[in-house]
Amino acid sequence: MAALKGVSFEVMAGQRFGIVGESGSGKSTLVRLLAALDRPTGGTISFRGVRIDHLPERRLKFLRDELQIVFQDPMGSLDPRMRVKDIICEPLGRADDRAGRLRELLDAVGLPQDAAARYPHQFSGGQRQRISIARALAPHPKVLVADEPVSALDVSVRAQILDLLVDLVERYDLTLVFVSHDLSVVRRVCDTVAVLRRGEIVELGDVEQVYQRPAHPYTRELIAAAPTLRGALARFQEGS
Repeated sequence: MAALKGVSFEVMAGQRFGIVGESGSGKSTLVRLLAALDRPTGGTISFRGVRIDHLPERRLKFLRDELQIVFQDPMGSLDPRMRVKDIICEPLGRADDRAGRLRELLDAVGLPQDAAARYPHQFSGGQRQRISIARALAPHPKVLVADEPVSALDVSVRAQILDLLVDLVERYDLTLVFVSHDLSVVRRVCDTVAVLRRGEIVELGDVEQVYQRPAHPYTRELIAAAPTLRGALARFQEGS
């Protein structure tokens, strides 16, 4: 059985493109294909006019530099044996000003400069995700893929990380591909959304239009099932 069937879309430079769907909808498969971590059994995938679906790894360096991923679980994506400074600077070449870039990125993601000498386990979940974002930004990418970047975080810090992503996308003029199971979260950070169900896109369009006037029954189900981030945060504060 195919994980994705007839999926076709285009992400324009500077766009904030959301992909939303429940578990098993094909989101993870789609992310891996977009990043050329897996190869499709059919169809084509192009990045900035270059087909990447058939290229060997040795010819994908341009993609590895220009497209970076922020994963769902920051603890799982960070090497616990490495200090933060080495994690962030790992993607940089020898010719780069590592010290200067490190200072810039720590400041950009809202971490103190002394964080550089510490290890991932010494930080909270939200702070670890900030480290992951800094690492993704280190090689000056053009495209940032955020794969469920707040679903593993406490409600109290989700809005902070989402606002940070929006700020960084604007500051560095990035194209954002944001993947989530929660349409209300996608609405907060994206201008366009594709709704994925059982490996197929059932709705695609302006995020506000889709949210306010969903055309597909599945989209209406997602909207009805997803609590708003503001409401979840209010309930969290009431219970604390």
